[in-house]
Amino acid sequence: MKGNKSYKRYRIRPFDVCNVLILGAFALLCMYPFYYLIIYSLSNSTQAARQDIWLFPAGFTVENYKVLFRKADILLAAFVSASRAVSGTLITICCSSFFAYLLTKKELIGRKIFYRMLVITMYLNAGIIPYFIVMKAYGLKNNYLLYILPSAVVAFYVILIKTYIEGIPAELEEAARMDGAGYFTVFTKIIFPVCVPVLATVAVFSAVNQWNSWQDNFYLVRDRNLKTLQLLLLEYLQSMDSTLINDINTAAARANRTSALSMKACISVITMIPIMLVYPFFQKFFVKGILVGSVKG
Repeated sequence: MKGNKSYKRYRIRPFDVCNVLILGAFALLCMYPFYYLIIYSLSNSTQAARQDIWLFPAGFTVENYKVLFRKADILLAAFVSASRAVSGTLITICCSSFFAYLLTKKELIGRKIFYRMLVITMYLNAGIIPYFIVMKAYGLKNNYLLYILPSAVVAFYVILIKTYIEGIPAELEEAARMDGAGYFTVFTKIIFPVCVPVLATVAVFSAVNQWNSWQDNFYLVRDRNLKTLQLLLLEYLQSMDSTLINDINTAAARANRTSALSMKACISVITMIPIMLVYPFFQKFFVKGILVGSVKG
């Protein structure tokens, strides 16, 4: 009897098989374009042009990446994008979480007004021209702070964290307040550590947004030392006559080992790999933070 129960409990049902096949096929469709970019960037451009590539590189070579990394602006742009992603995410987490904590305090004067003004910003957008004028008036044109200060407080993140904080037992804060702790001490010593799941979720959102951002660089930054990797990618994808492509045509292309299309694939891979590596480390916090942070209105 025990064996039969065990068999019934763990038997494979046709519904489960169909689910696995359908979801597996969907996952393959989502992942294959990224995989194709990787194998194409590792292929000999001449062989890749003559034959179709499906599963493996055609004439495996890393010459495309060697040519790409010889360009100093690639490494500098990658450093700018990485630094803005890290510093911008940290500032966003600190500022948005502390503001969210303050909005949970009933003794805050004008709390409801601040909250409603925050929500309004999610529905109304002034547009590019007012954005440009405001950022220039604040002295953020051609300034690295342009990448991190405007996103210090994000309405969606504040609402998510505020909802999460409201679900924390009030006794934790009351005990600390009885011991003489102030708001900032309570936030840093009690609230902030408890909010790790939702903060990890916010960190993923913020890091992805920071890494993929290029419009602020395009509109307000003309200093090439502050150019982001994403804007550089856009320029290379749009222009077949860029400096990089000309260098390729005159140097490495003579060996028939690289091409403009191969270089585009390479820089696309470089821009997407960091984000793909970050997600697995935050996966365990992601779903939990979203669910718990959205239980209340």
